Amino acid sequence: MKRLKYYGVIVLLAYGVIALVGCATIKEAAKGLAGTSTKALEENRKSAIAKTFDYDYFSCYTKTMDILKKRSGACIYAQNIKRRMIALYVSEADTTAVGIFFKEIDKNKTQVEVSSASTYAKELIAAKVFDWLNPNRKEGPLDAKKELENK
Repeated sequence: MKRLKYYGVIVLLAYGVIALVGCATIKEAAKGLAGTSTKALEENRKSAIAKTFDYDYFSCYTKTMDILKKRSGACIYAQNIKRRMIALYVSEADTTAVGIFFKEIDKNKTQVEVSSASTYAKELIAAKVFDWLNPNRKEGPLDAKKELENK
């Protein structure tokens, strides 16, 4: 009987610790283990490559999603329109994480920020997305590697 009380107290304490710490920490830890956490991308926003476009937020977000799905070869692993972010891997073979964040400047202007711990990945995705979001873009395939080499 004493053992049953002892285990009951331990279970209650464990439950209390989880309640005090919060589920967000546990959820983020699980995402980290699975390789789908966006925390590092959010922390790297201070060194993000940013550019402002003459689109409202929703149009900019949906155009970027279209670019990523159809033209970039990237693999999207998280998206959240309310948190204004898209998280992706550079490709199916290159699982370097890149985050794209959107900041509404005003009704018809949105700043797009591309964040990653990898400078190469950040520049590659930024070149592709920024080129396709450019309203003056000439049609034709994009060679982001060539564009980066010319800088």
